[in-house]
Amino acid sequence: MLTDKRVVVTGGTGSLGHVLVRRLLSGQLGRPAQITVFSRDEAKQHSMRLAFQHRSNATDEIIYHNFEQILRFQIGDVRDYASISSVLRDADVVFNGAALKQVPTCEYFPYEAVLTNVTGAENIVRAIREHDYPVETVVGISTDKAAKPVNVMGMTKAIQERVFVRANLDCPRTRFICARYGNVLASRGSVIPLFLSQIRNGGPLTITTPVMTRFLLSLEEAVDTVLDALQEAAPGETYIPRVRAARIADVAEALVAGRSIETVVTGVRPGEKLHEILVSEEEAFRTFERGAYFVIAPMLPELKGELEHETLDVEFSSATDVLAVGEVRELLARHNLLGPQAELEPDAELLV
Repeated sequence: MLTDKRVVVTGGTGSLGHVLVRRLLSGQLGRPAQITVFSRDEAKQHSMRLAFQHRSNATDEIIYHNFEQILRFQIGDVRDYASISSVLRDADVVFNGAALKQVPTCEYFPYEAVLTNVTGAENIVRAIREHDYPVETVVGISTDKAAKPVNVMGMTKAIQERVFVRANLDCPRTRFICARYGNVLASRGSVIPLFLSQIRNGGPLTITTPVMTRFLLSLEEAVDTVLDALQEAAPGETYIPRVRAARIADVAEALVAGRSIETVVTGVRPGEKLHEILVSEEEAFRTFERGAYFVIAPMLPELKGELEHETLDVEFSSATDVLAVGEVRELLARHNLLGPQAELEPDAELLV
């Protein structure tokens, strides 16, 4: 499917970007002609370039051959129309992973979230539309926080989804689809690296409330969702992994593993939900199963088509199917997040 295609990954130096690029380079969907990591952080690009060349250090001469490689790096920002227009000029497939995603940051700087998460998406659509670029597919990377959003991050991601769905009407030669998933185990800024750090320091371990639940999936499963959507999604559809959830207090208990470490309840932070939702009750009537996924059909009647199967009758919430503590331990152990092997490296975002 991607043989000889030119792929762009915006925000490609992030947690998802690292694993997505590795999977693309593996030839899983065919050998791309070119993969461009597009982001605004030159330091992260340099680190990622070294990692993928299996080098621990190098001087700047390695950038001189950047554009001769299958994997290339381009500095730019989805906020800037000229910048995104430049990188999309020769693209066949685009994965939009660029985002402001930390909930507190977005609450304190809401317009910055709008610029990246909403204007960035619109700039991608505008560039394809106004330049008539022959982009085949754009995959928007979304989050469970976009369903019935209560925080700025979720609100802006919800609008991003609508921007991409609507774009199918303006750019009929390009297929715009979305992938929406929950918390990624041990990704940068997530709770597990925080818990492990607190445990190593002897505590206290901080949880917001004992009843809070979250969907949990590995970074590989997140990339599976994105790549399966690429292969199967019709224009305007949103792919949702059918994953289970856990109480964050049970995650903490599993990581503590009986050690004498104090746990402190700090209270729910601004913009946080007790339970996340991957499919809202309003979306349920146009959501159906396809293989290992739920698929949300687009709201716009021009794109909806016939629903393939019986639809959901309730929302898909993290409070619906919660793992027992033992199951949480098994999940963490399966992803090497228990015991001595859980000593995370500085680039913990690479861990699943």
